[in-house]
Amino acid sequence: MLAVVSHDAGGAEILSSFVRQHPDDYQFALAGPALGIFERKLGAVRSVGLGAAIEASDRVLCGSSWQSCLECDAIALAKALGRRSVVFLDHWVNYRERLTRNRQLYLPDEICVGDGDAKRLAVAAFPGVSVILEPNPFFADLKREFAARIQQEDRSAPERTVLYCTEPVREHARLQHGDERHFGYTEEEALRFFLTNVRTVVPGVRLIVIRPHPAEATGRYEWVRRETDMDVVIGGTRSLVEEIADADVVAGGETMAMVVGLLGGKRVISSIPPGGPTCALPQRGIVHLRDLIRARHGTFSEEHGGRSGDVQ
Repeated sequence: MLAVVSHDAGGAEILSSFVRQHPDDYQFALAGPALGIFERKLGAVRSVGLGAAIEASDRVLCGSSWQSCLECDAIALAKALGRRSVVFLDHWVNYRERLTRNRQLYLPDEICVGDGDAKRLAVAAFPGVSVILEPNPFFADLKREFAARIQQEDRSAPERTVLYCTEPVREHARLQHGDERHFGYTEEEALRFFLTNVRTVVPGVRLIVIRPHPAEATGRYEWVRRETDMDVVIGGTRSLVEEIADADVVAGGETMAMVVGLLGGKRVISSIPPGGPTCALPQRGIVHLRDLIRARHGTFSEEHGGRSGDVQ
C-alpha cells in the first residue's frame, strides 16, 4: 500500500499522472489545489487524514509545497512510523525551501526528479540523499495530449494570442524570506513589464489570456483590463493543455507552465523585469523579455517598464 500525499499544484500533477499510469492500491492524503487536480484526472478520490493514510501504508510518496506543511509533516510522520518516504520534485528552483519549515529541513529517504538538470540541482541541494532520475509521468501525459491536438493547429498563422501564466511571487517571498520584495520584483511588476513590451516582441498580438496560478484568488488580475487597450481574458477555467494549445506564445516569470508551453511547441518568454534575477528555469528554449528589449533598444528606460541600469 502506497500513501500519496500532495498539496501544491506542481507536485499534484506529477503524482496524479503517476497514479493514473500505475493502477494499484493507494491511500490519499490530499489538500489544497491537489484535490481538484486528482479528481480531474482520476474521478472521485477518497482523501483521508495524513496519519490514517501513512499508518495504512508501508511507503509514502509526496510532492513538495511552499504553501503548506503537509508534505513535511508526512516525511516526519513516515520516519516516526518506520515508513520509507519519497519526494518527487516538480520544479527546478527553491529545492531546500520546499522541504524546510520553521528553519528545519525535512529529508525523505529518496528524492525523484524527472530530468538531468533537476538531478544535478537536487544532488547539489541534498548531499547524502539518494536522488533518482525517473521519467516524469506528468510530462508523458502532456506529450500525448499535445500530440493529439497538433494536427488541429495552424502554425502558419501570425502570433496573435498570448497565454500569460502568473505565479504568487510576493507571497512566496514573504513566506520564505519575510520580505515581499526578496526576489527584486513582484508578480504585478512582471506582468506590467510584459504588457508594456509585448507588442515589440509579439507583433500583431490580439489577445492576452491571463491564467492565474492555482494558489491565487479568482479575479486578482481584473485590474489588467484597465491598464491596457489590448483584449484581455482571465483564463484558468480550462485545462493548462487546452489553454496552451490555443495560444501562439506562452509567457510568465519562471512558472512550470512555461515548461509545459515548450512541450507544446510554443514560443516561451520569461517576463522577469529588470531588478529581478535571471529566470532559473534551465530549459534553453525559454527566451528572456528583458534581453529581447535590450537587444532592440540598447538599454532599459521607464517607458519600457524598467529602470535604466538594472540589467548588467
